[in-house]
Amino acid sequence: MEAKTKDLWVFVETNENGTAKNVGIELLTPGRMLADKQGGALVAVIIGSGCEAAVEDAAAHNADKVIVLDSPEYGFFTTDAYAAVLYYLVEKYGPSVVMIGATQNGRDFGPRVSCRLQTGLTADCTSLDIDEESGNIAWTRPAFGGNLMATILCPNTRPQMGTVRPGVFKKCEPVAPHAEIIREEFHVAPEDIRTRLIRIVEEDTDEVVDLEGADIIVSGGRGVGGPEGFEPIRKLADAMGATVGSSRAAVDSGWISHAHQVGQTGKTVAPKLYVACGISGAIQHLAGMGGSDCIVAINKDPDAPIFTVADYGIVGNLFEIVPLLEAEVRKIKG
Repeated sequence: MEAKTKDLWVFVETNENGTAKNVGIELLTPGRMLADKQGGALVAVIIGSGCEAAVEDAAAHNADKVIVLDSPEYGFFTTDAYAAVLYYLVEKYGPSVVMIGATQNGRDFGPRVSCRLQTGLTADCTSLDIDEESGNIAWTRPAFGGNLMATILCPNTRPQMGTVRPGVFKKCEPVAPHAEIIREEFHVAPEDIRTRLIRIVEEDTDEVVDLEGADIIVSGGRGVGGPEGFEPIRKLADAMGATVGSSRAAVDSGWISHAHQVGQTGKTVAPKLYVACGISGAIQHLAGMGGSDCIVAINKDPDAPIFTVADYGIVGNLFEIVPLLEAEVRKIKG
């Protein structure tokens, strides 16, 4: 299809209580910059039920317009319904760009919409810009197992579409809302929805791991040596009020659950402080935590790649250094 406008759309995914998921609000930050560069409006698109809180959140984070479709039938995500709604909206308004968070839902229905629109979709992006020569969005994502970064352009079809990892960008400071609120109605026939919600099964675990929302993360890698090696990591995290993370090597070895994994095949994070303990710094891991404000690396190998990105590096045995850091933190906190 042809783009009818130069507008850039950000799909703001909602939680079951109608609030906005972080990734949608995060994407309004690069969305503002890109929309200004291409001379269009920044539009937040919200599909859900009872989602006024999400509308207000998007309006307060620099959206020029908010297109909202609020109906009880969209209270729970289904691929068929959400894909049909977004396809309808894109066909009606004709944006130039559509950005979607690379969540489970976004990775599910985003490609379906792009296929219906007969346009491309760049998945799992970690960086966004405008290609100065062509004016197209430059979508950057890890390729070849994370060993290099590929920048992809979509010059021939519209809209340009991509999914972007949560945690890559930071929310901007809220501003006085000025957005135009556009309320749409669209109903999907029940027979066109091939799945239905039978019941919600709560995860059987007492552990909640919010890596993406953490201000401080203390991570362990292959250097911890085993599951018991995470004990000093957990103690330091407890002292600092931090969340425990890990590298893929530790997860693959069965030392800690996948919920803690940071990296290309785990969570992308951008905390204020990231403490890497016994992590060598493979590019796949760096891709997931490189946006941290401050990185502290502890490793006995002075040539470990992690030191090339660290703001502070400590060469030594983590089992000696981490308890010392914990003691100092607890002393400071009294």
